Amino acid sequence: MFFRLGKEMGVDLGTATVLIYVKGQGIMLREPSVIAMVRDTGEVKAVGEEAYRMLGRTPGNIVAVRPMRDGVIADYDLTEKMLQAFVRKVLTGPSRLFKPQIMVCVPSGVTEVERRAVLQATREVGARKAFLIEEPLAAAIGAGVNIAEPTGSMIVDVGGGTTDIAIISLGGIVVSESLRIAGNEFDESIIRHIRHKENLLIGDRTAEAVKMEVGAAMLRGPGDDQALEVRGRDLINGLPKSITVTTRDVVEALKEPIAKIADGVRRVLEQAPPELVSDVIDRGIIMTGGGALLRNFDELLRQTTGIPVMVAENATDSVALGTGQALDMIHVLQDALISDNFLRR
Repeated sequence: MFFRLGKEMGVDLGTATVLIYVKGQGIMLREPSVIAMVRDTGEVKAVGEEAYRMLGRTPGNIVAVRPMRDGVIADYDLTEKMLQAFVRKVLTGPSRLFKPQIMVCVPSGVTEVERRAVLQATREVGARKAFLIEEPLAAAIGAGVNIAEPTGSMIVDVGGGTTDIAIISLGGIVVSESLRIAGNEFDESIIRHIRHKENLLIGDRTAEAVKMEVGAAMLRGPGDDQALEVRGRDLINGLPKSITVTTRDVVEALKEPIAKIADGVRRVLEQAPPELVSDVIDRGIIMTGGGALLRNFDELLRQTTGIPVMVAENATDSVALGTGQALDMIHVLQDALISDNFLRR
């Protein structure tokens, strides 16, 4: 597999979605982190959007899975195949003649083994040079924060598999915490709540639709309560059934995971040097990631911490944009990045 010399890419290898940023072109790919394959032979049938449509609908001999879990690689071979297919989609025509330089983001709490797995997978798809950057750092860059200055900035990046909370100063992470609670956990909490309250089983895609259409972290007033009709399987008689789910139901379902994220934000603030906390109070907390778009989540964190909270303008794209832009900042980030030299240790 060949690529054009000088091509540089940033990859947000997320649990729910993969985004690929190509230098000079912007975000060129945004697809679900799903791969469908034949169970017996391992032959890849589809990746991304096409495979996502197969979730929960495949015949017995085909399985559609998410090879990333909690922000890290759960199935190495499938992740490599999925990433290779995505890179091929982005690099067409003459671009395939030489290998690219690829920067991939990882959660701030990954282990050495998990770092090696991501670097190895990136090299296997044909990268000339591979780098890793921690998600909060990439999110801050993508959100427009000048990370090189000696001022504290706080990022709360709520992705699909992990929530990364960090205070950044002088081009590095001073204090951080990575929670394996994020968008996917929100979906699972909604499924559990509806099953317990209504004896109704709904699928992952239905739970995601509920979260996006009527979901909220808290109710600010009576006008905030919305309703959505959902269909699923009645667990008592096994027949299809429709119910109405309200925002109040979703707030109740998400109470526990939201509280854990709020506790994580408090812990990071408690561990940070007083000077940096003072900077954060002045500048506010920046939220990024798809989970940051949950209605009233910023208001809940503001009430919890007493600090202004804002959602980044390009919240869902911040990490991918920052990962790509970091390729131009290697001299600033040299102490924070992990390169494929790590594999030779």
